[in-house]
Amino acid sequence: MADAEGIRLVDLDEDGVDRAFRADVLNGLAEPQKAIPARWFYDDRGSELFEDITRVEEYYPTRSETEILRSRGEDFAQMVGPGRAVVEFGSGSSVKTPLLLSAIDPGAYVPLDIAGDFLRAAAADLAGKFAGLPVYPVEADFTRRVELPAEVGDMPKLGFFPGSTIGNMVPRTAVDLLRNMRATLGDGSLLLIGMDLIKDRSILEAAYDDAAGVTAAFNCNLLTRINRELGGTIPIDAFRHEARWVDIYARVEMHLVATRDVSFDVAGRSFMMGSGETIHTENSHKFTRRSANTLLLAGHWTPVKRWTDADKRFSLVLARATIPRSAP
Repeated sequence: MADAEGIRLVDLDEDGVDRAFRADVLNGLAEPQKAIPARWFYDDRGSELFEDITRVEEYYPTRSETEILRSRGEDFAQMVGPGRAVVEFGSGSSVKTPLLLSAIDPGAYVPLDIAGDFLRAAAADLAGKFAGLPVYPVEADFTRRVELPAEVGDMPKLGFFPGSTIGNMVPRTAVDLLRNMRATLGDGSLLLIGMDLIKDRSILEAAYDDAAGVTAAFNCNLLTRINRELGGTIPIDAFRHEARWVDIYARVEMHLVATRDVSFDVAGRSFMMGSGETIHTENSHKFTRRSANTLLLAGHWTPVKRWTDADKRFSLVLARATIPRSAP
């Protein structure tokens, strides 16, 4: 690995607390419908639990996306070409990322993630699998524009955003993210992005509420993180996990539901919740071809190729950076 420590761009206060995390939690808990952005799931334990989720029977997206990556390597190589710096938004998957890197002969690999220890472990693992490939981990909030390492400044870029993480965001936020990715990667860049597809409700809800309870543990870990990092006193045993399909928004929502009246403190502020009240922790939007294209175009990316798995449950879309225009 080119730099085991990489670059750190997270804004911490004097106590080592992520200022953005604290602000999002306090603001979200003060809302009538309490809500915390899904990106804060991914402390080191949350990242480990998500890796476990990808292996449960009900969670089809990882298997479907991996099928595409295994079967379409020649397509990727032809359309992407060699020598690009692969910039992955999120720590590299132990399965998916090597499949892409093996297919396209990259010039460098730059994983971006806010979970620093997990990021560096994933980067070291990838560096071990690809001897001679420069790896530059960057600890940063990739929902904003990120300054990439100088070593890849002149390389053409390929953004990689697998797993349909784009579906975790409401359309406005998703568009902002895509535009920030466009700014991070620059002119002439490409983006390979996972986008999950609309399907039967029972399949969708089961994918986010597995029988083994791994997703429930992942959801509840957010409360554990708040207690640990923000001095919280949330009674974790007073909350249960719930996943629900909301058709009007074409998304699965995850909530933490209070099973009794509770009161607690976070970062010196007091909060109360009644039995049945929820903290909305994640959206997972599902797409059609047209809605996926509309979102990408609004984010300054032009779709050029789309692949699906054999069951047509999941899609990978290759898009190119749109050239800025001053008029329609």
